[in-house]
Amino acid sequence: MTFLFNQFVTGLASASSLFLAACGLSIIFGVTRIVNFSHGAFYMLGAYVAVTVTEYLSSSFGFWSGIVFASLFVAAIGALVEMTLLRRIYAAHELLQLLLTFGVTLVVEDLVVLIWGPADLLGRRAPGLNGAFDLFGQPFPTYDLLLIALGPLTLICVELLLRRTRWGVLVRAATQDREMVAALGVNQQWLFTGVFTLGIFLAAFGAALELPREAASHTMDLQIITEVLVVVVIGGLGNVLGTFLAAVIVSELNAFGILVLPKISIILVFLVMALVLVVRPWGLLGRTEAMTRAASGLQIVRWRPLLSRERLLVTGGIVAAALLPLVAGDYALTVASEVLIFMLFAASLHLLVGAGGLVSFGHAAYFGLGAYGAALTLKQLGLPMAAGLVTGPLLGFAGALLFGWFCVRLSGVYFAMLTLAFAQIVWSIAFQWTEVTGGDNGLIGIWPSPWAATAAHFYWLTLALVAAGIALLRVILFSPFGYALRALRDSELRAEAIGLSRHRIQWFAFAIAGAFAALAGALYAFLKGSVFPDDLGIPLSIDGLAMVLLGGVGTVAGGVVGAALYKSLSIWVISHTDYSKLVLGLLIVILVSVFPQGVLGAFSHWRTRHAAGERP
Repeated sequence: MTFLFNQFVTGLASASSLFLAACGLSIIFGVTRIVNFSHGAFYMLGAYVAVTVTEYLSSSFGFWSGIVFASLFVAAIGALVEMTLLRRIYAAHELLQLLLTFGVTLVVEDLVVLIWGPADLLGRRAPGLNGAFDLFGQPFPTYDLLLIALGPLTLICVELLLRRTRWGVLVRAATQDREMVAALGVNQQWLFTGVFTLGIFLAAFGAALELPREAASHTMDLQIITEVLVVVVIGGLGNVLGTFLAAVIVSELNAFGILVLPKISIILVFLVMALVLVVRPWGLLGRTEAMTRAASGLQIVRWRPLLSRERLLVTGGIVAAALLPLVAGDYALTVASEVLIFMLFAASLHLLVGAGGLVSFGHAAYFGLGAYGAALTLKQLGLPMAAGLVTGPLLGFAGALLFGWFCVRLSGVYFAMLTLAFAQIVWSIAFQWTEVTGGDNGLIGIWPSPWAATAAHFYWLTLALVAAGIALLRVILFSPFGYALRALRDSELRAEAIGLSRHRIQWFAFAIAGAFAALAGALYAFLKGSVFPDDLGIPLSIDGLAMVLLGGVGTVAGGVVGAALYKSLSIWVISHTDYSKLVLGLLIVILVSVFPQGVLGAFSHWRTRHAAGERP
């Protein structure tokens, strides 16, 4: 009993630093509606800067002042990023801001490695709080008591700031209706800058406070961003008290999960989040949102089928691609096959994001299900590759059909987070079910049949299936079903008023997208000859969103073009530098800043202006 109590108190200590990071993200999203993916990167940066500063300031006072200075320094960097980058694209589609913050994350990850090296760094112990004291017969770290006190203290300070100051009133008002706040004459730019700076300060402060308990690591950004997203959604977007309550719940689940439910401990918080979202879609203390307006910056344009001339150009491009094996070597064909596979993956995601307005943070789950379905068909059933290319998409379709039934009952960021929860559940099954999936060792020896074993033959097979899949997705977009899906995206009220069923249409679209993503995953398994749990991971889902947004979410072929550009750049950069994330992140930031509508969207806009006789 004493051990369990100590475990509970340890969970409370972890909840404080988690609350600081999550509170910052909750405030940022509540006001700006930015899913700040770089929040974890600034958290990591706060930890590394604090290590350096506290080592330089060796005195007791220097330790605490160093933590505060490091937090302020990182907050200043965050303010600079907001003013120079994010402020330029506030009028663009909100998802493009996600892509920009993803690029910033890549830059920070490699900068940390470049400046501090790849090894973990241990921070100093807190002066005067180094030891432990007896708590019911068990030693308990003295420093953890400070953290337990800091959590509620921070909650009180933030609540007073938001409720007893004019700035706080404006922040709370913007959380509920930022368009109305703008209509009242409030300068949104500086309000957003202040909120973003406060959020980054809290994240960096939380990371710095963790140094006496945990080493600074260049992988901590992804871990913390996942946890804080879960906390923010469980607690309720923009609700500080709900965020604190959720941070306590998540930290206690982490503390006791390994003891009580070790088999599912790594996904326990995602199971809880999924349950909360199904029962109470707006979080524990959140409020149901009013009918959503059209996404900021999303220009509703009329999509049209290809003209005869354009069809000839596309056909010519496919024929030219089919001739590539005549002039390219095996390596080039392997790279081309990989690019083609991700073009299909991005096109399937674009059906949800572009046509349906449904942002999925877990689309890699169906890519991975397709890969594992194809691999298990060979390994467990002993069937040939052709059977794997059938069972993989069927497994992905079944998974999307099951998870989609729950996901489409939500909307906005809650929909996105539920897709993330289900994806993490699938990842956990692949990671822990070692008897079937091989666990972290994966499944290897997943090679094509002899008739497709050469690089050229497999490339032709991939080209044929990808071209057919993208063509079929385009047919779906311009079918009555596709028009109904876009009608729900543009105006849900009007679409339902004419008899369209939102749940049924979006559910079916979710399942279709999952099936095509699974086909891409099955091809990927045969291309690489192996399948690993990483094929279901969050980074791949974010890569898919980056492809769609980079190409242009408001265009028909944005996913295809974005995938070709993003994947080609990734492979080229990785093969030419050790700091591929830095270069790729900078390229993403530049492309997003120059082409806020996406590359294909910018081209379409230029062509429209040129056709109208305006000066480009």
